[in-house]
Amino acid sequence: MPDLLIELFSEEIPARMQARAAEDLKKRMTDGLVEVGLTYAGARALSTPRRLTLAMEGLLEHSPTVREERKGPKVGAPDKAIEGFLRGAGLTRDQLEERDTPKGAVYFALIEKPGRPAAEIIAEVLEDTIRNFPWSKSMRWGAGSLRWVRPLQSIVCLLSKEDGAEVVPLDIDGIASGNTTYGHRFMAPDQITVTGFDDYAAKLKRAHVVLDPAEREAAIWQEATNQAFASGLEVVEDKGLLAEVAGLVEWPVVLMGAIDDEFLALPPEVLQTSMKEHQKFFSVRNPKTGRIEKFITVANRETADNGATILAGNQKVLSARLADAKFFWENDLRTVTEQGFEPWVGKLGNVTFHNKLGTQAARIDRIAALAREIAPVVGADADLAEQAARVAKADLSSEMVYEFPELQGLMGRYYAEAAGLPQEVANACEAHYSPLGPSDDVPTEPVSVAVALADKLDTLTGFWAIDEKPTGSKDPFALRRAALGVIRLVLENDVRMGLREIIGLHFSGMENSLPADVKKTEHWGAILVEQNLLFFFHDRLKVFLRDQGIRHDVIDSCIAMDGNDDLTLLVKRARALEDFMASDDGTNLLQGFKRANNILAQAEEKDGVEYSYGAGKKFAEDDSEVALFDALAQSEGAISSAIETEDFAAAMGSMAALRAPVDAFFEAVQVNSDNEVVRRNRLNLLSQIRKVCGQVADLTRIEG
Repeated sequence: MPDLLIELFSEEIPARMQARAAEDLKKRMTDGLVEVGLTYAGARALSTPRRLTLAMEGLLEHSPTVREERKGPKVGAPDKAIEGFLRGAGLTRDQLEERDTPKGAVYFALIEKPGRPAAEIIAEVLEDTIRNFPWSKSMRWGAGSLRWVRPLQSIVCLLSKEDGAEVVPLDIDGIASGNTTYGHRFMAPDQITVTGFDDYAAKLKRAHVVLDPAEREAAIWQEATNQAFASGLEVVEDKGLLAEVAGLVEWPVVLMGAIDDEFLALPPEVLQTSMKEHQKFFSVRNPKTGRIEKFITVANRETADNGATILAGNQKVLSARLADAKFFWENDLRTVTEQGFEPWVGKLGNVTFHNKLGTQAARIDRIAALAREIAPVVGADADLAEQAARVAKADLSSEMVYEFPELQGLMGRYYAEAAGLPQEVANACEAHYSPLGPSDDVPTEPVSVAVALADKLDTLTGFWAIDEKPTGSKDPFALRRAALGVIRLVLENDVRMGLREIIGLHFSGMENSLPADVKKTEHWGAILVEQNLLFFFHDRLKVFLRDQGIRHDVIDSCIAMDGNDDLTLLVKRARALEDFMASDDGTNLLQGFKRANNILAQAEEKDGVEYSYGAGKKFAEDDSEVALFDALAQSEGAISSAIETEDFAAAMGSMAALRAPVDAFFEAVQVNSDNEVVRRNRLNLLSQIRKVCGQVADLTRIEG
């Protein structure tokens, strides 16, 4: 079976596009070949800044012959119908076969499509792939119609077997396929003739091209860490930057340079961000002090002076960049130390947060008021929480954050410390944005928690009020992330807070400031909070808990209970119920409960009455009934007491004690007795089962 090698050689492909493009090439080629029956044993896609490569092993030499039978019109049908069938089948009338069927004689066509050579199919699929490649951005050049990310220069398309290799003939806008490629642009620019993938990879390596991006990443990281270690330093890990840099070079040469002493006093995050964003440099820090002292750059070539000229040029450009950063830093420090945060907060009055929700300054007022309300709930000082909320977003007006938006919050902490604000306030400036994602750390300091909750709850309440909710996969204001942030802040800090009341109070405070065109009804506020936003929190909570192994029906059964806006209480109940349902007692009691509930529901529908009271032990005819009366009486009190103290494990244990008497009851008696008094008594007894178990959760929502 032959192997296939494809290389699409072009001008430099942006680093961020390379991995996706390699996978797109692999998927489109393999899908296209398999669709016509040309299967393969394995496929691998690789990329460098100037080439996309696909290697496929074990291709069939021909696609299989396909035989198909088609049923046509009835014998004697109009000529036009028969002619249409013949055109579709590609046959003549004398090639049709007549067969008797229960509905009369019918024409059948036997169509045979012979297999085709692999080279013919590959050429068609590759041309379609190239002409319709899904680049996020592409360009045309010259007079041709072909679009590619950068001008496409050559195509290798080679089928190789043990007895040799053949070029798959292909011509796209004057670019003919062949068996030649090129090495490194500067170090080995000559043409290279290849006979297959192994030969291709080996010759490229000799021509200073490392074909595998993973190999380039590993080489860069190993050499960078070795050089840093030799100087008693360490490289700041950045996997995203590593992948990007590996996409900028075909022959990585790692160089370590020094940062001028005048810039070493800048915050390490400023140095790191400036070097990463502008120069694609890795930061090298002193592990003893945490200070960034050097940088790592990756060149694309070896030089006679071992990179000295390259380093000198990079250091010159870096110094200019860091001089700007130093200027911003010193100006910002002068502002906060001489004037405080008032000038920056004042500027936010001219910055629109949303045209229906006002300015950033108006939003800060709302967050400050809400943080003050939340502070006692999370154990924070209310004055500090309000103060932190009022300055937390002030750094948005700073020169440093204007230049590097990703430093917002972090710079707020530095500036708050420089202004002499309490450390809790400074920490909240940085931490109140967290958590931004599922892997982010959650703030734990009470003031930070209060401001972080206020920030996210204001966002959610505001956008719900103006009916800007997430739809499908669209969530332009990151409201799902905000809700998950609230959930994690509450659960990981064991916060006991009724969301219904907090959101309701906050909404009442912002209601009068909303534009007149926002639709309002008499009960609009209650609907917003209870039937809409709270449901959204519950949906996000289901996703969060599902990832932790808690079933959605268990969560639903707990959401149906009172206090479902206290997320900590809700999750505590759900975890206990999940554990109980995983036990034999839980499984069997659920079956007994559902049996009782079904019998009761059918009887109530049939009789048109509700059997919810009046059960008396004196009407019991069987010992199992008496035992169940006693067990229910004992469990009801025990469960009630456990629920009051929020000891849900104990509540589940008391409910487990009902398993045996419920099983014995159903085994011994017939609920729908011929004696009407006994029947009513037993139905009311079933109602007691539903009532007692219903203290824990709505078990009707549990599946199974």
